[in-house]
Amino acid sequence: MTDRYAVIGNPIAQSKSPVLHAAFARQTGEDLTYEAILGPLDGFVERVRQFMREGGKGMNVTVPFKVQAFELADRLTERARHAQAVNTLKFEADGGILGDNTDGIGMVRDIRDRLGVALAGKRVLLLGAGGAARGVLLPLLDEKPAALVIANRTVDKAEQLKVLCAGRDEVSVARFDELGGGNFDVVINATSASLGGEGLSLPAGAYGKDALAYDMVYGDAATPFMRRALEQGAARVSDGLGMLVGQAAESFFLWRGVRPDSEVVMAMLRAR
Repeated sequence: MTDRYAVIGNPIAQSKSPVLHAAFARQTGEDLTYEAILGPLDGFVERVRQFMREGGKGMNVTVPFKVQAFELADRLTERARHAQAVNTLKFEADGGILGDNTDGIGMVRDIRDRLGVALAGKRVLLLGAGGAARGVLLPLLDEKPAALVIANRTVDKAEQLKVLCAGRDEVSVARFDELGGGNFDVVINATSASLGGEGLSLPAGAYGKDALAYDMVYGDAATPFMRRALEQGAARVSDGLGMLVGQAAESFFLWRGVRPDSEVVMAMLRAR
């Protein structure tokens, strides 16, 4: 019997997840279907449980339900517990729900493996202190950077994230205007600025020699953050399409025990 999976969110029509997982299934020979579900804003938990009753095996979760998914899960992976948000649910044979967060590992593998930029021993700047930043903190720290600076317009929110990294001396916080001369090797935009068509201007010297500027947002053309980063001295830029594919591939692996080839699917999406 064909296994059922889905992504749930609101809105959901824009999601690329059905295309990604259909491609993964074809590539690996796994027998599954994958659909998009518009989750009711006041009925997320019941809609998930309905999908379980219908025989569903797992779900991806997108905005605005990642915190509710975190609260729903019976068991959590370490990275989900650290992020305090869940983007992947696995329905287990005993009726329990495992919650995971694959966003951070998807981004790290995109930077490290596809782009060939090592994070170990590097100075990394994380822009933003919201849910997107929180979701990638632990996987970034697992790469052992020399320094990880969390920068936000209001330092209080960045300080809250730093609390999640207790005992990690390489983590510090700063305001955007305090980043001059930072000479960062990797600058990651976890803010929503690009979604609003805005670039982010950093003080002179924020980008080091050969620096990579990475935007979690993706689109058909370079994002405002990417364009501004090149103007300010970044040597390389990338959008977050590889992160999207990478987090989906990690979810697929959690569900099926098979790791698809993300490069093939990336090429397919770029061709589209």
